[in-house]
Amino acid sequence: MHPSGRPMSDAERGATLDAPGFGQVFTDHMITLHWDAGPGWHDGRLEEFHALALPPSASVFHYGQEIFEGMKAYRRPGGTIALFRPERNAARFNASARRLAMPELPVETFVSAIELLVRQDRDWVPHGEGTSLYLRPFMIATQPTLGFTLPSRSYLFCVIASPAAAYFSTRTGPSALTVWLSEEYTRAAPGGTGAAKAGGNYAAAFLAQRQAVEQGCDQVVWLDAAEHRWVEEMGGMNLCFVRQAADGGSPTLVTPALTGTLLPGVTRDSLLELAGGLGLGRTEERISVEQWRNECEAGLITEVFACGTAAAIAPVGHVRGAHDAWPIGDGRPGPVTMRLRDELLGIQYGRIPDDRQWTRAVC
Repeated sequence: MHPSGRPMSDAERGATLDAPGFGQVFTDHMITLHWDAGPGWHDGRLEEFHALALPPSASVFHYGQEIFEGMKAYRRPGGTIALFRPERNAARFNASARRLAMPELPVETFVSAIELLVRQDRDWVPHGEGTSLYLRPFMIATQPTLGFTLPSRSYLFCVIASPAAAYFSTRTGPSALTVWLSEEYTRAAPGGTGAAKAGGNYAAAFLAQRQAVEQGCDQVVWLDAAEHRWVEEMGGMNLCFVRQAADGGSPTLVTPALTGTLLPGVTRDSLLELAGGLGLGRTEERISVEQWRNECEAGLITEVFACGTAAAIAPVGHVRGAHDAWPIGDGRPGPVTMRLRDELLGIQYGRIPDDRQWTRAVC
């Protein structure tokens, strides 16, 4: 589907798949499924991609009941197409739904909807390293009311898809990012919606992200709400640190613990498991800005990267804040980062065996 809304010609689609960008062009079809109090989920359809018709009084516009997921379909050797851990996305989608008082969707229904759309629009899955079909399942509140006492009594679940290249990547691999420590704004607080993949979390992030860009940085790093001292996550991605062992042993992969204020990433979870299989240590712990800087200066933290579905793994080379700045290692992607990246992408694209049965063949 062309950005203007008209169908694409074969030549236009071919050009898009050669250089897909991210989230700008959409496939020919979409999935819709409705929920109403009483009958529950009903009227699921595979439809042509089209604009949604909603009344101006729909609850989503006024009270922000909206959640989504991000996942990908990968073209593998021989032309087959597979998903990566879709059941984990389904489980997180339901966790987000519970937090925002929205109806849960059965895991098998969620996964079946994804598979149906991928099979229908399989010609839109690009070929080539780093490219994929990005899938966006989402749910919005549709009841036409301005009442705030209770959550909406009707919802729409949709799945749309867009051919995509990886974020923060060049033809020669991922480029190292410069990140900005946000000491003025906060993404989430204890008891809030930080662990939910909800649109409001991202809307509240734009101002800090704009500030990061104004400071010459690529992304914002969020700190905790209480002390503005503890590292939480980076933009829409989790953060990981590579800490060298004092005795010269294997490095340890360190990532902030899940406290309810940061997103439990599927990629984050996968990398923690892969790290153990590669002989690396792994730990989830709090890490302060001061500790981050001091351990970099002492040569203990030698690599840092962000991870998520859109970017896979994005190395971090420099840190800036209002009062300080420092490099990470030599400022370039490090060997542990690249080893984990190769292992993750190797499984997703079918180049190495999937011993954990994380991938799910679609067609």
